[in-house]
Amino acid sequence: MNFDLSTPILVVDDYQTMVRILRNLLKQIGFNDVDDASDGAAALAKLKEKKYGLVISDWNMAPMTGYELLQQVRADSDLNALPFIMVTAEAKTENVIAAKKAGVNNYIVKPFNAETLRSKISTVFGE
Repeated sequence: MNFDLSTPILVVDDYQTMVRILRNLLKQIGFNDVDDASDGAAALAKLKEKKYGLVISDWNMAPMTGYELLQQVRADSDLNALPFIMVTAEAKTENVIAAKKAGVNNYIVKPFNAETLRSKISTVFGE
């Protein structure tokens, strides 16, 4: 595991309990610079203010979903190379395919543990 643990991470989820769980899992892995946003629109605003090294976003949120956030990030020339992991409770094949087509770097189905998260992050950073 050689990824940089000082990398700032943005967690995007409208469910505060999930934000807390992700923060704890990231802390277990060794990441300490973790911010959060409650939906895609709030996340976009934060992405314009600070340079993040990774976005971990829930799929189902309102008013802007994680999928729409992914599309916006990929369409923005300043953000389009940003590593993006989608988290969802639904393992629907069409969602995975849609996210892959939209440019997601990895996909995690809930529930998951720190080891699963670590391996997904490792894959994203080419470890």
